[in-house]
Amino acid sequence: MHIKSVRSILTFLSIAAVALMLFSCANPKDGRPGLRISGDLITEFPDNWEFTNSFREIAVEVNTPYWLPHSVTIWCGTVDGDLYVAARAPETKFWPGLVDRNPNVRLRIDDKIYEGRLSPLDDPDQIAAVQQSYADKYNLPNPPPEDSPLSRYWLVKPRG
Repeated sequence: MHIKSVRSILTFLSIAAVALMLFSCANPKDGRPGLRISGDLITEFPDNWEFTNSFREIAVEVNTPYWLPHSVTIWCGTVDGDLYVAARAPETKFWPGLVDRNPNVRLRIDDKIYEGRLSPLDDPDQIAAVQQSYADKYNLPNPPPEDSPLSRYWLVKPRG
């Protein structure tokens, strides 16, 4: 075999291996982040998100400055039919900072993709209601213990 042929084969195999790695980790799972989430795109934004109460985790995909999406699994809660997501100890995570730069996200819930926009919460009463929703859904103490990390909360709104 010629050296050119060997290099061509090795180059092809390297590209194929990288493509396989990227493809295999597209959707996040548990603590492992992913890239672009996959599923059926739902074009109608739900009026009532209470159906998400039957899902322990959902995935959120955020935009990055380097054109590759970043996705993670997160918990969610509902209050009066609205959907909320949170980041516990957000300063230790990558995705909340990306949401600050671009609040347009995609959510994966039961193999369905919803496009939305995250709006940060700052009203203490609204945050308390969302914390209660999380406490009820995930069997968490409410109020959270004094020594627990702070959380940031966002309301999921339609884009536009």
